[in-house]
Amino acid sequence: MAGRELPSRKDPANTPPRRRAAEYVRMSTDHQKYSTENQSDAIRKYAEERGFELVRSYADAGKSGLRIEGREALQQLIQDVQDGTADFEVILVYDVSRWGRFQDADESAYYEYICRRANKQVEYCAEQFENDGGPVATIVKSVKRAMAGEYSRELSNKVFIGQCRLIERGFRQGGAAGFGLRRVLLDERGEVKAELKRGEHKSLQTDRVILVPGPDAEVRTVRWIYSRFLKHGRSESEIAAELNERGILTDLDRAWTRATVHQILTNEKYIGNNVYNRRSFKLKQKRVANGPEMWIRSEGAFDAIVEPKQFQKVQAIIAARNRRFSDDEMLDRLTRLFQRHGYISGLVIDEADGMPSSGAYAHRFGSLIRAYSLVGFTPDRDYHYIEVNRLLRLFHGDEVERVIREITRLGGTVTRNPATDLLTINGEFTVSVAVARCRETSTGGLRWKIRFDTGLVPDITIAIRMDRTNTAALDYYLLPQFEMRTKPLGLAEENGLMLDAFRFETLDFFFDMARRVPVAEVTPW
Repeated sequence: MAGRELPSRKDPANTPPRRRAAEYVRMSTDHQKYSTENQSDAIRKYAEERGFELVRSYADAGKSGLRIEGREALQQLIQDVQDGTADFEVILVYDVSRWGRFQDADESAYYEYICRRANKQVEYCAEQFENDGGPVATIVKSVKRAMAGEYSRELSNKVFIGQCRLIERGFRQGGAAGFGLRRVLLDERGEVKAELKRGEHKSLQTDRVILVPGPDAEVRTVRWIYSRFLKHGRSESEIAAELNERGILTDLDRAWTRATVHQILTNEKYIGNNVYNRRSFKLKQKRVANGPEMWIRSEGAFDAIVEPKQFQKVQAIIAARNRRFSDDEMLDRLTRLFQRHGYISGLVIDEADGMPSSGAYAHRFGSLIRAYSLVGFTPDRDYHYIEVNRLLRLFHGDEVERVIREITRLGGTVTRNPATDLLTINGEFTVSVAVARCRETSTGGLRWKIRFDTGLVPDITIAIRMDRTNTAALDYYLLPQFEMRTKPLGLAEENGLMLDAFRFETLDFFFDMARRVPVAEVTPW
């Protein structure tokens, strides 16, 4: 909540005007004592004791203090100060850690310096030092900033060690089960409680999750994929085409691609191994791919649905296929790909059989653009972007069709406007489907921009966030009309309770909401 104005209290005529102050409060999820209400209570008491009048409140709820990105209220506060529109003299903060747990203590000091340079003093209300700018306060504040960052580092390390211990004991740590597998919830005694459906999570800290073989039809399909690859020499693309011809969908109800088949052929969970820490995103820093020596592995943690010998043979074939090519071999393959398609993009490279990855080209030749130039291709447009947009348009149409199909199956009625794709459900409310492309920032973070068609004014917008590859849905936001903005809505990986309260792993909740219920099922008052 950025810049909320507080009610003004008029001072009696015989009382000198009080100094105007703003409060900044932030709560992540680390401790109840840091709830925004508790912070505000302490700040108000501090203000009364020192004769401040609180005129504005800036609040970041459910926000990490590791970076300023995503903390809209703090960004707004700094912006107001820099623009000269801040109508207060003092900024009151509960303690140093609420200002931020920046990993670089100088960054925390920098934002405070911006305020002080504009004659806006930052005061910490629950700290033992005085906010007088003296040498003692300066030293203690510097130590507190370093301690705030170190707390996050220690907490991150403890959480990581705890997760590794659970992995080694054979418990699943997040993520979808995948095609052919299911997640099962165990209680603290190790007894099965229930199977977790897509989008469901454990609710008790003592519960644990394991993977088990899924429906027989899916298990047979996984084994068929391995057989086609090993015995018949089919490529991932050929296998994907065969699956699509047979009408088999992935676990996300999507058509198969080379990447989804490749994932099944290379993931150790299909031989029962529990593998963790292949990628890291610690302390909101850049995402990194870790080498196999850093992976945490528990072998035989789950029931295997593929024979380990089969799996190892597949890995040997893939490793041989991905042997280190010489520069000339890589460029020769790229030339032939260019001749076949007439253009090249990262997506075209990654979806082609027998090709090194687009990342390999970028690493070997310095950039994809340089690799393109070496084979005579000069892109005048971003073909990768065009290709992704084409796939997203197809995805949007498929999702609209899926909504219609599912609601109809549940006994509801859907009217579709052929010009706008606006859906009218049961003659009661309207729905629009929007697909948000995933973009990766330079620091490894993910961002989405939801563009509302405000001319339609639907009652609900189903906003679909795509995954990193822009090939499958990551999650869904069911946004009511009053939440819509005239400008695009930007989303990060975490967006606070005000937005993430509308987030769902699947559309099951929406379908249930739209389902027609027979009168006999309605519970009388």
